Amino acid sequence: MNRSNGRLALVLHSHIPFVLRHGRWPHGTDWICEAAAESYLPILQTLAKLEKDNIPSRFTITFTPILCEQLADPDFRREFKDWISSRRQQLNDDAKAAGDDTKARLAGRWLEWLELTETAFDAINGDIVGAFRAFEERGRIEIATSAATHGYLPLLSRDESVLLQIRTAVATHEKHFGKKPRGFWLPECAYRPRYEWTPPIGSEAGKMRAVRPGLEELLNENGIEYFVADAHMVHAGEPLSIYRHFYSTLASLRGFEERFPEYPKTRSPLCPYDVKSRGAAASTGALVREPRTSLQIWSRDQGYPGDGDYLDFHRRSVANGIRYYRVTDRDIEDQNKAIYEPERAAARTEEHARHFIWLIKETLRRRGGDGVICSPFDTELFGHWWFEGPLFLEHLFRHLRDTEYTAVSAGDELADGRTRETIQLLEGSWGEGGDHRAWLNRDTEWTWDRLYDAETDILQAVAEWKRLSQSLSNITYAMLERALKQALRELLLLQSSDWQFLITTRAARDYAERRFATHYVELKRLCDVVRRGLAVNSAAEEDISYLEVMERRDHAFLNIKIDDFSRSR
Repeated sequence: MNRSNGRLALVLHSHIPFVLRHGRWPHGTDWICEAAAESYLPILQTLAKLEKDNIPSRFTITFTPILCEQLADPDFRREFKDWISSRRQQLNDDAKAAGDDTKARLAGRWLEWLELTETAFDAINGDIVGAFRAFEERGRIEIATSAATHGYLPLLSRDESVLLQIRTAVATHEKHFGKKPRGFWLPECAYRPRYEWTPPIGSEAGKMRAVRPGLEELLNENGIEYFVADAHMVHAGEPLSIYRHFYSTLASLRGFEERFPEYPKTRSPLCPYDVKSRGAAASTGALVREPRTSLQIWSRDQGYPGDGDYLDFHRRSVANGIRYYRVTDRDIEDQNKAIYEPERAAARTEEHARHFIWLIKETLRRRGGDGVICSPFDTELFGHWWFEGPLFLEHLFRHLRDTEYTAVSAGDELADGRTRETIQLLEGSWGEGGDHRAWLNRDTEWTWDRLYDAETDILQAVAEWKRLSQSLSNITYAMLERALKQALRELLLLQSSDWQFLITTRAARDYAERRFATHYVELKRLCDVVRRGLAVNSAAEEDISYLEVMERRDHAFLNIKIDDFSRSR
């Protein structure tokens, strides 16, 4: 690799919260089935085409452990086949009921696409995780991990919780991909440095204080070499909300806390850094999100996905969620949208890929052509949100080959051996306002109050378990160990950042509130099961039956370790 040339480090972050066995349409398993059909499988097909034509396509893709656990679950494969069958029937019904030939033909096109999708799924025996692993083993991509259930790490009240998220992530990644991860996606790019921390809300706010390590220290402690930071946190620009263009409620959202102070733009986002908190012993490498290229794809107003020829994400059939209309014009009412024309949309992807390469050139020109452009996006943006996104990626890599620029993974860039500047990183996220307001606000405050209570409760249950477990009978020991592990799974599921985000954006508020409350109640009950068993050295039949139900429903992280929920092991 010629290091004097510019590099593109594309980073795709894949995550769907735990939805298996928690409903179907519109926020249950249909959610993960749509992501698989519209994003994961098309990206695999894009990789296969580029590999067949010997086109370099090196980039980083992250998978949250909870997504891997779902994709590898036999229930997902059955759900996906059922989703295909259901969607096929819906499209056949739409084709028959269409009021015009144009819509009927488009329904037919969607049926053809659906058949190709099912064929692609069957060709890999439904093993999406294994298919991505094979591409990594052949050097086409680099796979990184993220927090176990996408917990919003800066606001968790216990280091034990942060470590449980990280340790479970590392172990689950190794289980699915055969090796430990080098990189880690901080959920929502949310970071907290080392300082004296106190809970932002609740009865312990201002009372419970402790100097807590920076997230980079905990990542380093678990063998992680790098993460991705947002530009404003390294003094490289203003906060740039990535979700405002999809959720209008964010634009007027006020921060729960004071907005972080403004800093001058003193550092470039076009080079990697070592991140180290004041007073910390360890550092971790970081690539920085480059704002111009990110905005060009994220922005619904200025970016490619808002082009009038592309499939409109928001106008869907109320009955089945199928989309038939193109963006047309972002300022017109849904009823005036024009019918989608796939050929017109496909032609635009190549034009936009060429424009993106021009943007890379213009951005790097400010540094004499050298530097790395880190462009991180949600994987689901490519295909699910922006249906034509995978085709755009294919054109991007094909045209990039004919330029002086090189596609690299984040790990490639961090492993180049060059000395990096060591910096302190500001607290923040890539969300609205650059702070925590999209996850902590007046609508979500109650969730954090209960989450902090759950962390304290399970910490006490673990302590009691360790103190008394040696005195238990073998049968009671085994059962209570299972109950405590299930409680830890419920804690991880409770900590998912998705619940607060869905509440804030009102995208699925009722569903998110119900899911959060459910996991909280189950965690508390499981802690009670542990305490009762410890007190009498036996397990009641009703507790055993309840535990078996929970293990079947929230079936994930089977190798979870109780000792992972501790400050040291």
